[in-house]
Amino acid sequence: MSAPARPAGAAPGGDGRGTGAPTAGGAAERRLPMAYVLPLRWTDDAGLTELTAYLRRLSALVDVTVVDGSSPEVFARHAEAWRGLVRHLRPDPALRGVNGKVTGVLTGVGAARHEHVVIADDDVRYDDAGLLAVHRLLDRVDLVRPQNYFDPLPWHAWWDTGRTLLNRALGADYPGTLAVRRSTFLAMGGYDPDVLFENLELIRTVRAYGGTEAAPAWLHVRRLPPDTAHFLGQRVRQAYDDLAQPARLVTSLAVLPALAAAVATRRPTLLLGAAVTTVALAEAGRRRGGGAAVFPPATALAAPLWVLERGVCGWLAVGRRLLLGGVRYAGGRVRRAAHFERTLRRHLR
Repeated sequence: MSAPARPAGAAPGGDGRGTGAPTAGGAAERRLPMAYVLPLRWTDDAGLTELTAYLRRLSALVDVTVVDGSSPEVFARHAEAWRGLVRHLRPDPALRGVNGKVTGVLTGVGAARHEHVVIADDDVRYDDAGLLAVHRLLDRVDLVRPQNYFDPLPWHAWWDTGRTLLNRALGADYPGTLAVRRSTFLAMGGYDPDVLFENLELIRTVRAYGGTEAAPAWLHVRRLPPDTAHFLGQRVRQAYDDLAQPARLVTSLAVLPALAAAVATRRPTLLLGAAVTTVALAEAGRRRGGGAAVFPPATALAAPLWVLERGVCGWLAVGRRLLLGGVRYAGGRVRRAAHFERTLRRHLR
């Protein structure tokens, strides 16, 4: 991994739903001086109609660039559907990296025409107020970290919301969208495309560069849930992300031994107490920053189930690291979840 030195004198650069977020205040009547980068790689077009409708509305508000790593046939269909709506680009062939999303982001941010850039997965759905709030925050910080919520909420999205609420209670969740100042992004050399947890890598790289971050708990941005098969296929891969966060990893690995000890000593009250504590913590995350407006009350009940899942998948993730050298991703195998901030700081220095 390499990055250019910081130039001398360079400065580091939703959906409100009644949660205290700024209102759109005319964003619908004028385009914001803002770029929106959407990296994607599709194998089929099941969601094309819905995504096209979103891009049509979005393109009236901001400058949209879709960096499309799909097959030539799928790319051609996208080009036809999005002609006149967005800039539709291939990932820069000069960029190399196992994480195609990162090479798409590097391409899109490099091509962006504005200083303020939203980076979003293809399942993220901003509204006018969310875009305006991000735009205003980027006047003050280098990176904005909104908070996602699922809508609609099938059973597996309810389950995964347990993770979101616990993260919110302890700090902030890792969403499917971030926003950055383009000048900061380019000055720090982008971020490493050979890691799995790309959002954490970008956040840590901005911090290591000396940039500032905002993670407002009130900035809620809608996200569409994946299908059930996709959700199930990602359980171990998402647990692998914890290898970049040792405290979280140790906590997840302790779940099964603690459960076994409670069962062996026949102390069900310990299990009940742990479950109640976990639900209470998730409820605190649900209410934080007006989150009760977008997270239904029953979502806090999913937290103990998610903790148990992570306790199982954490061991499977460690096993894949030790026995297989990494976790499978996009036809390859990724060893590193993300770099530690101190490592990034040394490289940037």
